[in-house]
Amino acid sequence: MNKKPNINEFSKVLFWDVDLSDFDFTKHKSHLIQKVLEYGNIKDWNLLKQIYGLETIKEVSLNLRSLDVVTLSYLAVIFKIDKKEFRCYKHKQLYPNYWNS
Repeated sequence: MNKKPNINEFSKVLFWDVDLSDFDFTKHKSHLIQKVLEYGNIKDWNLLKQIYGLETIKEVSLNLRSLDVVTLSYLAVIFKIDKKEFRCYKHKQLYPNYWNS
């Protein structure tokens, strides 16, 4: 972690379902990264980069089970990686959603 984290600096709407009194930045790293990637604003994104750094965000996002298509495209461009490298892309190909095709 690059910056001393404070969960209260993030947008409150990201954590409506989380008890922040015992939030651990190491233990809940992937949960925080996924929430910010999918629902955060630019301030949250910049804060996330300061706390974890791009390499950690990349490592975690490559292994997330689900990401929306816009976030996946954004990360593929930012990290200069093909979408097919992301676990969520592979997972989505294995289980297609026929209702939204």
